[in-house]
Amino acid sequence: MTSYVALLHSIILGEGRRVVMADLRQMAERLGYRLPRTLVATGNLIFEAPEQPLAEIESALEKAFLKTFDRHVDIIARSADDWLRLADGNPFLAAGEEDPARVHIRVMRSPLRPDAFDGLRSYCTRRERVAVVGGDLWADFGGKASESRLLGASTTKRLGIGTWRNWNTVKGLRRILAG
Repeated sequence: MTSYVALLHSIILGEGRRVVMADLRQMAERLGYRLPRTLVATGNLIFEAPEQPLAEIESALEKAFLKTFDRHVDIIARSADDWLRLADGNPFLAAGEEDPARVHIRVMRSPLRPDAFDGLRSYCTRRERVAVVGGDLWADFGGKASESRLLGASTTKRLGIGTWRNWNTVKGLRRILAG
């Protein structure tokens, strides 16, 4: 068995409804995934499953999510080893340790090219710094991410399928995986 992390792009089902994490864990169990756990109520799922391509896990989870919650949500999966490498690759570690809410990563389904954020530079108006590491986009927002134009400009249409997580969440998932 291999441990995996799955990140939901959104847990909002519409009309003020959100995915309940207990329901998400039950959905994973119905797929035959073992020991499903969630971290905070923002769509972070850890589970064990037989080793298989990430695309198969993402597809199975997305189909089950649609069936369970009657809504499509993009889901990004990573193996535990890949997640640990991702966490170890934070290029803004000092800033993240100082203020974990200011450093985020956009975990991508398909790797970004190193020049992918060139078109986003004009949105970096508040000391933001960005870096592509392992195909994912790291950002030090230099303050609250919600106040940065960069966050809103980092869309699926512009960058491809991905989802943002802050440094606290990255560390929390790493902690669970490390046991």
